[in-house]
Amino acid sequence: MAKLKLSLMMLLQYMMYAVWWVPLAAYLTNLEVGSTEKSLILSSMAIGCMASPLIGILADRFWPAQKVLAGLNLIHAVMLFWAGTTNNPDVLFICLLVAMLAYMPSWSVTSAIAMAHLPSEQFPKVRVFGSIGWVASGIFSVIFVKILNIDFDGTNIPFYCGAGVSLIAVFLNLALPNTPPMAKGQKATLIDVFGLRSVKLMKERNFALFIIFSFLSMIPFAMYYSYFSEFLLSLNIKYISITINWGVLAEMGFLLLVPLAIKKYGIRNTMLFGLIALTIRYLAFYSGGVIDQSWLNYVGILVHGLIFGFFYVGGQIYIDSKAPASLRNQAQGFIFLVTFGAGLLVGNLICGQLIDHYHHEAGYNWNAIWGITTLASVALLIGFALLFKSEDGKKIVVN
Repeated sequence: MAKLKLSLMMLLQYMMYAVWWVPLAAYLTNLEVGSTEKSLILSSMAIGCMASPLIGILADRFWPAQKVLAGLNLIHAVMLFWAGTTNNPDVLFICLLVAMLAYMPSWSVTSAIAMAHLPSEQFPKVRVFGSIGWVASGIFSVIFVKILNIDFDGTNIPFYCGAGVSLIAVFLNLALPNTPPMAKGQKATLIDVFGLRSVKLMKERNFALFIIFSFLSMIPFAMYYSYFSEFLLSLNIKYISITINWGVLAEMGFLLLVPLAIKKYGIRNTMLFGLIALTIRYLAFYSGGVIDQSWLNYVGILVHGLIFGFFYVGGQIYIDSKAPASLRNQAQGFIFLVTFGAGLLVGNLICGQLIDHYHHEAGYNWNAIWGITTLASVALLIGFALLFKSEDGKKIVVN
């Protein structure tokens, strides 16, 4: 019964986010939100990432994790409901910022709850329900468009759906196994919370290069992660959420290949494959527009898991192998801040300005946008291949 509850916890936790995040850029476009404000709203996740370690202290030192999770999801639900009622971009930004300050810590809290009640080898079998929940969020689009004959993507309806799923999750959270704070009474400095002690690892050239390239990779990555629904909206795609979720569905399979790839090809080549896939994605989008072959867009969507798994998850394994045991948790927190915190924030701002530059009254010049993003990905690939040295001689253990 505990495993079932934990699986449902993961499913709902990722569904409540995917249902509104995936089509968000399309909705902001329909609201005619300015490019800078759109970038800030889309960066609410990145800001939430950077602040999430502070909120995570609550589950570590003060209250049971399941109660902290319920409180976070309640705030998330209220803010999403409010977001659905407003057309004011300033109010919308505040709503989504508070929502993400509550939501982003839930990724680590749910993992902590699951691992506290399961053998470590069982955790992936529960965590996969998060990916299932993300993909399953597309069912809302089908219900509203196909059954109710109501437009869904690009409207405010996804906010209400996310709020509803969040409320259901609150009640489930309160029924989860008790997970008391394990570090109650212990002190924690801001340096420890944000993993900044791991900065000293950057004295090693390869590690420093990895951190730099991880940050830079988020700039082209953000064009897909944050703005792809705007692209699909411009193509008049009806099922935006479902279309994007094909990439997450493929991700489940690619993630299983990461340990095998590291064992066979080494960590450097595995991460290199991820950057090659990033280049293939944007080259597919660019080529699809130039030769008018829309099926190439699906190539770019389906390699999402290859990019995420081989470069970003592979990078987490690399960090785990480089950091001493006393710094491993902090180092993982640090790379999370570098990529989906600071990196995604900068990426959103740059990509937002790029889209605005090539958006005219006649429409978007997506060929130019994808062409520039492709060149950026090629530059990253070449730079990483030339500068990041092989460490295959240093054994990296992958279970």
